[in-house]
Amino acid sequence: MMQRARELDAADAIAHFRDCFDLPEGVIYLDGNSLGALPKASRERLHRVIDAEWGEGLIRSWNELPGGGGDWIAMPQRVGAKIAPLIGAQAHEVIACDSVSVNLAKLIGAALSLNPGRNVVLSEPGNFPTDLYMIQGQPQVEQRLAERDTMIEALDDSVALLLLTHVHYKTGEMFDMERLTKAAHDVGAIVLWDLSHSGGAVPVDLNGADADLAVGCGYKYLNGGPGAPAYAFAAERHHGDFTQPLTGWFGHAQPFAFSDEYEPAEGVKRLLAGTPPVLAMAALESGVELIAEIGMDALVAKSRALSEFFRECVADLDLDLVSPRNPAQRGSQLSFRHENAYALSQALIARGVIGDFRDPDILRLGFAPAYLRFVDIAEAARHLAQVLETGEWQRDEFSTRAAVT
Repeated sequence: MMQRARELDAADAIAHFRDCFDLPEGVIYLDGNSLGALPKASRERLHRVIDAEWGEGLIRSWNELPGGGGDWIAMPQRVGAKIAPLIGAQAHEVIACDSVSVNLAKLIGAALSLNPGRNVVLSEPGNFPTDLYMIQGQPQVEQRLAERDTMIEALDDSVALLLLTHVHYKTGEMFDMERLTKAAHDVGAIVLWDLSHSGGAVPVDLNGADADLAVGCGYKYLNGGPGAPAYAFAAERHHGDFTQPLTGWFGHAQPFAFSDEYEPAEGVKRLLAGTPPVLAMAALESGVELIAEIGMDALVAKSRALSEFFRECVADLDLDLVSPRNPAQRGSQLSFRHENAYALSQALIARGVIGDFRDPDILRLGFAPAYLRFVDIAEAARHLAQVLETGEWQRDEFSTRAAVT
């Protein structure tokens, strides 16, 4: 397998982008679906923002500085516009701000404002917890859950909002966005897609699917850094109609008029609430620019090739694949069920192969195509085979649960 991996790497048209990332020696990083690697340009960008814009420009950097730089006030729109082509949206339909959880709260409220008289939010059991918690946290909402194979049947004229995660965080299974969006629209429901495990890794065409609303994560495949700002999408057709509950001053039509009365800004800008985190936003912008430079077509093709190669490498191992076998029906990951999945993940990490575990029994391995090589995949498969063969995962230290798994 290693010889074939070298041949695949030699033919990889985007292999050189690996040099754009700061990757530690001796580590095979298969957790970019949870936290992306550090782009080298992000370190340089943050130094520039800290030293020149904050250190010298000070508060003047909220506006554009003479000679360039600054313009912090426009960062949410500017970064959102750079994310937009990666998810099939127009530049003015996406804004970078807050976290996925906060944006979910805003957009659930927005959906209800677009659908007065309805209060049911439909989702699936086992959705990412924050999606369900944000539904449950709104007292005016009635949560309804349906399994994937009965989701369309569960849609009726009481449903205000269908809220689904495009790529499931545990299994990697991907919903048919266009089909489900149409089914929801047929009963008068709004649709909110969570793109946290999609954006920057799989094909997303929000406008092609006629999507209404979406949220996404900045620190996975967009490599924005730990806790990076998220992003939110609202289709242009809704811009004049929706309201959202977190009416902070940055979402005001004229925030520096300091009016006592809230007046929403035009379009997607009304999804802003508080002051944007400039340093985090700068790191996110750097990561987004790099992913945009590589291009989604090349990233998707390599993502699928990497995961298929890994699946081939581990085909003879005693592991239960829970991800779809068709790479076009899953995200950029493979998930395996094993009763000792946590210990397996820890044994691999001790060998320098970093994946992760999802309770209760899922070993999850991500394939970030921007910086992974096929030789990494072959080597990771070799380590996994040895861990299973030797039983080294049974060592006591590998069973002690850390706070973050």
